[in-house]
Amino acid sequence: MLVPDQPNERWSLDFVSDALTDGRRFRVLAVVDDYSRECLALVADTSLSGHRVTRELDELIKGRGKPNTIVSDNGTELTSMAVLKWCQDTGIEWHYIQPGKPMQNAFVESFNGSFRDECLNETLFTTLREAKTIIQKWKEDYNLNRPHSSLGNLTPNEFALKTNLQNMAA
Repeated sequence: MLVPDQPNERWSLDFVSDALTDGRRFRVLAVVDDYSRECLALVADTSLSGHRVTRELDELIKGRGKPNTIVSDNGTELTSMAVLKWCQDTGIEWHYIQPGKPMQNAFVESFNGSFRDECLNETLFTTLREAKTIIQKWKEDYNLNRPHSSLGNLTPNEFALKTNLQNMAA
């Protein structure tokens, strides 16, 4: 998969699952801009339907603008009528990877590995509220303080800011 050459060209998304200390399961919707490697959203909840996914995407778009393409697997939430109708209404192309081929969604899969290793596996969450708070703090740290070699050792936030400044000067 080619690396996009501008912000909002392609977003990738996927779900990660975890559990609270009492055994109740929750999921996290991760959304990543493939160009800047920014984590745009980490939405934790016990239920994340296709309608909820589209509402979260609408909120992202309000603050960031529309992506050209979204890449995901073929999970039931992501192939739901709500998502298909949303794509039709917004004009955003949705690309589904081949079943069993997670490397076709490599940007978010790589992100999810870091997220799981550094946050989910390192933390015992007692409540969903606590999980949401800790996950948001981890997201902020990831975007603001974590340089990436693929971004010239800039953080995702620094890389995005540099790109915006270059685009404004052009």
